[in-house]
Amino acid sequence: MANPVASKIIGTGHYVPPTVVTNDDLAKRFDTSDEWIQQRTGIKERRYSKPEDTTAHMGALAARAAVEDAGLELTDIDCILLGTLSPDVTFPGSSVFVQRELGLHGIACMDIRNQCSAYLYMVATADAYVRAGLFKNVLIIGSEVHSTGIDFSDEGRDVTVLFGDGAAAAVISASDDPKVGVLQSCLHADGAGAELLWIQNPGSREFPHRAPESMYEDKSVYPGMDGRAVFKWATRKLPEVIREALDKSGYELDDIDVLVPHQANMRINQMVAKQLGFPQEKVVHNIQKYGNTTAASVGIALDEARKDGRIKEGSLVCLAAFGSGFTWGASILRF
Repeated sequence: MANPVASKIIGTGHYVPPTVVTNDDLAKRFDTSDEWIQQRTGIKERRYSKPEDTTAHMGALAARAAVEDAGLELTDIDCILLGTLSPDVTFPGSSVFVQRELGLHGIACMDIRNQCSAYLYMVATADAYVRAGLFKNVLIIGSEVHSTGIDFSDEGRDVTVLFGDGAAAAVISASDDPKVGVLQSCLHADGAGAELLWIQNPGSREFPHRAPESMYEDKSVYPGMDGRAVFKWATRKLPEVIREALDKSGYELDDIDVLVPHQANMRINQMVAKQLGFPQEKVVHNIQKYGNTTAASVGIALDEARKDGRIKEGSLVCLAAFGSGFTWGASILRF
């Protein structure tokens, strides 16, 4: 049997924890305000997990929703890719815990460590696997628990207000129609910006112990970000990679029906659309409800846009993300 000529997303799903944390709730814990947060980020609220809402468990819930949406059985899945920067444990990767919870013993699993861009890297990886004939139905999952790893002090507020917990999944399957599905993916990285958005500790490069006693005192265990630098990089690289993906796929910006960007900051996405000359009404925003869920954010936004009818059969969609690493990418898909 010949290898398939294309791959396509046939099902999506997501899960967010039920606990809603508003900007006013955060203002009770450190010096901030609803007005300050909304003005700078567009965020109104986010979700925080309970102890049972682990990265793997939320990923499994999103996965079940995506498989059901695809009209498949769990046993039809033959590979799991999971993107996260908040794994359940240091090792093994969280994908095997998702696999175990889904009862899919023996199938291939892999964790993707590309943070906010992980969803784009997983789309491209799954597409390549399917086109190569290695797998027929690949389950991609982005899942994050940020609330247990952020700094709830005045010093950490600029980063802490951004993040929320959640998970998203999609099923990417073989297709014989080259006109639909994943049409083009473009991926990039530049380690020159690695320390501008990172968590330094614990890490194996620390000597003689990877978890130094000072890591809570110097706050190197919490996310650190140069927000101004990240904003500049993102608003430069996202328009570039979107144009690159369009050029390689043979489409024009006007052909895009919906742009689904990573939900890091609404101001970034608004600036990117403005620089492209792309209509703001065609850009999916849900950061106001969930904050930045990093590896899950594109997937959650994609699922909501499909379920509420913004993405229809035949829609040409662009996914785009920029994040820690720095890493960035864009994909063009026909639904």
